[in-house]
Amino acid sequence: MLSVGKSKKEVVTEFRQSEILAAARRVFASRGFHDSTIEDVAEAAGIAKGTIYLYYASKLDLYWAALKAGIVAMVEEAERQMAAVATVREKMQAFIASKINYAEAQKDFFRVYFSEFGNALTHPAEMQREFKQLYLGQARMLSQVIADGVRRKELRPLAPESAALAIADLTRGMIVQRMVGWSKASVDDDIQFVFDLIWKGLSNR
Repeated sequence: MLSVGKSKKEVVTEFRQSEILAAARRVFASRGFHDSTIEDVAEAAGIAKGTIYLYYASKLDLYWAALKAGIVAMVEEAERQMAAVATVREKMQAFIASKINYAEAQKDFFRVYFSEFGNALTHPAEMQREFKQLYLGQARMLSQVIADGVRRKELRPLAPESAALAIADLTRGMIVQRMVGWSKASVDDDIQFVFDLIWKGLSNR
């Protein structure tokens, strides 16, 4: 059955792109960006090299697309886990845990980004804009939770948007620490550390 509102061609295109991006993530994770080739990705995906060029103009374009898909999947996982719980505390913990756990599961791929592309100033302008929108989107999701907590007097009166950005930054900071090997703690311990640090700063109790 076709997806609602999509032609067979559109469905096939989306499927093929998702297969290419999945193969790209595996290849970049195992070899790094600079040592990987379009041929490597094509072989991993079981397709001709020319097929990749139908969708992506260069290896860099392919990498950014794979990275964006990974980040979008991380944000969507956070949304799902936050929607599955009820309280402000649980939603906050779900946000932190889902992002750190997802990054941990995709550690080899995300490590390539932090080691080879970690300086945001080197990103193409379009990618910077897309990253900003993803970042602000997750901050808006968090700020709604924080605003609800403030209304219920579970959280101290503070600016939800600023608090949300701070939480996103602290969570990302822990992910970076784990990617570069600075943290030797278990994943669960690091999640609990970040949550405790944030919750004790926000809680009204």
